[in-house]
Amino acid sequence: MAMNKNTILGWATLIMTLMGILLISLGAFRYDDVAGWGFAAVGIGFLAIAWVFSALKGRV
Repeated sequence: MAMNKNTILGWATLIMTLMGILLISLGAFRYDDVAGWGFAAVGIGFLAIAWVFSALKGRV
C-alpha cells in the first residue's frame, strides 16, 4: 500500500477524530470538576484540526 499525502492525511484525520471523541468523553463522563472542561476543550480542538486535515485532503 502506497502512503501518499492523501492517505497520510486520511489516517491523521481518523486518529485525531478518535482522540477528540475520547477526550470529550473523558471530560463529560470521568471528570466532574474544572478539569473536565479542559479535557472537553482540548477534544473540540482535536476535532477542529481533524476537520482541517479532512478539508486539505485532495488539495495538497
